[in-house]
Parts: sequence; structure tokens; C-alpha cells
Amino acid sequence: MTHQSSTNQDKTKLKVCGLTHLDQIQELISMNVNFLGFIFYEKSPRYVLNHLSLEEISSIDHQGKVGVFVNESLDKIIETAEKAKLNFIQLHGDEDENFIIELRKKINIETGIIKVIRIGSEKSEVKGKPQQTINSQPSTINYLLFDTDSKAFGGTGKQFDWNILNEIEIPLPYFLSGGISEENINQLNILNQKPFALDINSKFEIEPGIKNIKTIKVFKDMI
Repeated sequence: MTHQSSTNQDKTKLKVCGLTHLDQIQELISMNVNFLGFIFYEKSPRYVLNHLSLEEISSIDHQGKVGVFVNESLDKIIETAEKAKLNFIQLHGDEDENFIIELRKKINIETGIIKVIRIGSEKSEVKGKPQQTINSQPSTINYLLFDTDSKAFGGTGKQFDWNILNEIEIPLPYFLSGGISEENINQLNILNQKPFALDINSKFEIEPGIKNIKTIKVFKDMI
């Protein structure tokens, strides 16, 4: 593995999620976007298999291909990850410790696992819950991702209270998601532990799955 300069290593990385079009994906690759997110959740308006085949995704030459799964079966995740040549598996549902341990045993050792911690808006709902969820994660995950809780499992364009992240211990590098935009990027200063990467989606779209490449470029230059 080549060592990046400390400047590149410290710079917050960028993940663009909900991709559905090859021409846009190529534009993002040429902009050096670090992670490309593909949603394999049929109920999502950005369900990638409505637009691209597993073969087309596998042929995308990028080291940061992330497959997003919500309460999917173990076999289906493994099969999809292999056929699409995914570099990361993002678990966005209610997958428990045993599920993740089994997944780690069965997938390629080099495939990273990102576990999503969904954070609600009700104070009573939030108190102590994110920490409990983090503490129950197996050591086999590589990253956490904090997102706004919703029945649709993400893509809300809504921001949760980032102050919550200062009240918990975060033992792994994490992705920050949920309504991130040019308007609230400056609020990152409140965070004691900075995110490893920002995960953007619905705020940078013309319509679900069609990204506004121009605004993504402006945003990338800001981070």
C-alpha cells in the first residue's frame, strides 16, 4: 500500500451515494471522488439495478465502490459484492453482531465493512442509544457511518444534531451523512472528532439518482 502525503491523509474524504449513471460516475472519478455509493435496496428511488447491471458496476475502475444494503440476506450481499466487485459493504439496516461476524467470515478479506448508526431527532430516543449501538458492534467492522434516522433508511436530506457526536466515544474512523450541504459544511468545526469522510446524496441531485456534478465539484473544493 502506498503512503499518501500527510496532507492527503488528513483531508476529509468524499463519498457520493445513490449513483445510477455511468457518465456521471466517470465524471466523479475524474474529480478524484474517494467513494462511489451504489444502493442495492429495492425500495430506494436510487436502486442501482434499475439502471446498471452488476457487470457494468464491476467494470468501473475505482477502489472505493461501496454497496449499500438494508436488511438484505447474507447470501445476496456476498453474491452482489463478488459480481459487482465492491470494495466496501455498507450495512444500513438492523444487521446485528452475529450477522456482521458471519459476513466478515464469508467475504473477501480486503472488502471493508461500514456499519451505519442511525440517529433520531427525539431527545428521549437519542439519549445513550448511539453509544449502545456502537458498543455492540463487532471488531470486524472497519468504519462507522452516522446518518439521520428515517423509515426510508437514509436519503432524507435532513441533518441530525451533530452535537450528539461530541457526547459519544467513536472508536473508528467514521463517515458523516444526512443532509450535508454547502450551507452547513462550516458546522463541522463543532465536532471534536472530525469525520474520515463526508457522504453526500440527495442535496446534490437534480432528481433521485441524477447528480448535480457542478455543485459536487464546488462542494469538494470546500472540504
